Order: sequence, then C-alpha cells, then structure tokens
Amino acid sequence: MTPVQKLIGLGLAILLALAIGFGGAWQVQDWRMGKKMAERIAEQGAHHQKELDAITGEAWRQQAAEQDKRLALERQLAGQDQQHSRELSDAQRNQARLRDQLATADVRLSVLIEDSASGCNVPATSGAAGVVHAARRAQLDPAHAQRIIRITDDGDQGLIALQACQAYMRAIVR
Repeated sequence: MTPVQKLIGLGLAILLALAIGFGGAWQVQDWRMGKKMAERIAEQGAHHQKELDAITGEAWRQQAAEQDKRLALERQLAGQDQQHSRELSDAQRNQARLRDQLATADVRLSVLIEDSASGCNVPATSGAAGVVHAARRAQLDPAHAQRIIRITDDGDQGLIALQACQAYMRAIVR
C-alpha cells in the first residue's frame, strides 16, 4: 500500500469515526430532547388535570349550594302551605259554626234601619250594654242570612287562597 493510499484510508477512517461520533451525538441529543419534550408534555398534562379538578370541584360546590337553596325553599313553602291550610280549615270551621248558630236561631243577623226622623242614631255617650247604641234594627230572614254567610265564606276562602299565592310568589322571587 502506498503512502497516499494509507493517507486516504486513514482519512476515510477518521471521516467514518467522525460520522459515527456525530451520528451517536445526534441520537443522544434527539433522545435527550425527546425526554425533555415528554417531561414537558407530562407537566402540561398534570397542570391541565389540576385545572380540571378545580373546575369540577367548583361545579360540585355550586350544585350542592343550589340544591341546599332549593331544599330550604321547599321546606319554607311546605310550612306556608300547612299554615294556609290551617287558616282555611279554621275559616271553614268558623263559617260552619256560624251557619249552625243561624240555623238553630242562637244567633240572628240584623241590619240597622235608618231613622230619618231623628237624623242620627249614635248617642253622645256610649252605653255599657253593647255597641248598638239603641239604634233600630231589623232581623234578616234565616234563608237570606244563610246566603250571606255562604257568600262571606266564599270570600274568606278566596282571600286565604290569594294570600297563599302571594306568599308563594314572594318566596319564589326571593
């Protein structure tokens, strides 16, 4: 082998060694960069998971708060419903008692009769016996008295129902 051939062989060997060295360094660098990239992706994934956990926790907390509000409102409305049912029952019981008293003549409905001759039925001083002040009164027929009681009973029931509706709307609006 000639010295030129030796020199060329040596140059090729060096070139081959450099190529292998560069290739190996390239592979190591690529591996290190891949590892860093994988670590960054894992960190981002962990960060996103923490954010999702926080959002989910907040959503659960808000849902629980809304459910607590709804349950409190339902309890309040149930209490109001019981109260209005009691009021309606009491009013019906009072009306039934009054109808019974009218039917048995224990109580009579009467109206004031205007006395145009005297001009005024109210005396200057009130008497201790009652609130009629000695005014003239006419008793109503029992059938008419029953009709009046029925009308006032319907009115009382309507007012109680109206109050229940108003209380319900106030509770809902709050």
